[in-house]
Amino acid sequence: MDTIDSELHEPILQSKPPTPETVSSELEDTLSNTEVSNFSRLKSGTWIELKALFRLAAPAVVVYLLNGVTSMSTQIFCGHLGNLELAAASLGNNGIQIFAYGLMLGMGSAVETLCGQAYGAHKFEMLGIYLQRSMILLMCTGVLVMFIYIFSKPLLLALGESSSIASAAAIFVYGLIPQIFAYAANFPIQKFLQAQSIVAPSSYIAAATLVVHLLLSWIVIYKLGWGLLGAALMLSFSWWIIVIAQFVYILVSDRCKYTWTGLSWQAFSGLWDFLKLSTASAIMLCLETWYYQILVLIAGLLQNAEIALDALSVCMIVAGWFFLISVGFNAAASVRVSNELGAGHPKSAAFSVVIVTLSSAVIAVICAILVLALRHVISYAFTSGSTVADAVSELSPFLAISIILNGIQPVLSGVAVGCGWQAFVAYVNVGCYYIIGIPLGAVLGFKFDLGAKGIWSGMIAGTFIQTLILIWFTFRTDWTKEVEKAKKRLDKWEDKKEPLLTD
Repeated sequence: MDTIDSELHEPILQSKPPTPETVSSELEDTLSNTEVSNFSRLKSGTWIELKALFRLAAPAVVVYLLNGVTSMSTQIFCGHLGNLELAAASLGNNGIQIFAYGLMLGMGSAVETLCGQAYGAHKFEMLGIYLQRSMILLMCTGVLVMFIYIFSKPLLLALGESSSIASAAAIFVYGLIPQIFAYAANFPIQKFLQAQSIVAPSSYIAAATLVVHLLLSWIVIYKLGWGLLGAALMLSFSWWIIVIAQFVYILVSDRCKYTWTGLSWQAFSGLWDFLKLSTASAIMLCLETWYYQILVLIAGLLQNAEIALDALSVCMIVAGWFFLISVGFNAAASVRVSNELGAGHPKSAAFSVVIVTLSSAVIAVICAILVLALRHVISYAFTSGSTVADAVSELSPFLAISIILNGIQPVLSGVAVGCGWQAFVAYVNVGCYYIIGIPLGAVLGFKFDLGAKGIWSGMIAGTFIQTLILIWFTFRTDWTKEVEKAKKRLDKWEDKKEPLLTD
């Protein structure tokens, strides 16, 4: 009776925030059920995994796509100001800015590993600690990167750019300095949310930000006449909108009540170990990001390089858009594998690797067939020249092969992030890309006079060898041992509780 009386006196509308959704054991139970046939287990497990996979991958693709369109729209706005402004914006965005983007995204992958495994292990309070640690390190890194932006003009002049383009690009780059620190905040927040399978809100925020960005950029550039500096500042401002909106979501959403418990002194402990994992992540991703950029740079050294560069640029744009699909699967693979390892589900982790790799590979093959079917008309979306169209058509088989490889390799890199293998993959990337791929491409392109085809062939060879190594390493993995490693890693990184700075 006393219990009933106490319940009656509690406020009717009182509610507690729901506990976070735990990683389901449905897949592990299904795969472990020996009472049904192997075919039935595979059929049921595949359906369970596909639902979880595409719920993560689809919004992630949208996020990366919309973020890319936001940056591209700034270049388009600048292009309407004049050829010099277009060249400056392109150089700033695709040259200097891509360095900061790759570095920050790579370092943010440490959060992906640790938050994903901690969430699977139900150590929810550690996700907020890892988020803060990552932001501290990335903000400090951003201060160092800022000096590259500040001295961008002498750097561009030293690389052989004309004085007019270097000066204009420097103005654009100055406006991107606030974007560095937006990256430093955004990527840890993004990975923090992804580790909890919270992806859709980021896609809504990215879509809304794009609309705001287009409107404000038009006003600032054309109506207020702020030119290149205004365009860059608006791009930085838009990235800060994304950061603030995502952080507000973390503060107000019941889904993050247990994973974000406020600022903590604990974030300042274990920074050295976190830095080592972040550095390995950054090296891994940057080596991949720069690889195909180097292809274009080497092609610029060919005789009569103008047509080759135009054709390669078209191919790289097409490959880049298809690559966004793989990036979405990369994020999904990392989340699925890290969650299952943290939850102690070795069979589910191994099965997730197979399903996500096959799914991405099938989509990549479809995209490659589409490219081959449209090889004679692809370039007309970018230029009306028939000479470039013919060159793109000749390179389309290389583009198709690259799309297929890029449908597999990034997914396996995502698996590596989920397992914490960043350092190993970094070594593999150095060997395959920079010891095999680039030198082989240079020999084929220049020594054997195969031009752009030879350069690209060497690069494909490097990617192919890297993909084979990752496949071999991944599919010989003892996933039970990986579960044990994940547990030891979390136990090591979960320091003694410290008082919160804020409640």
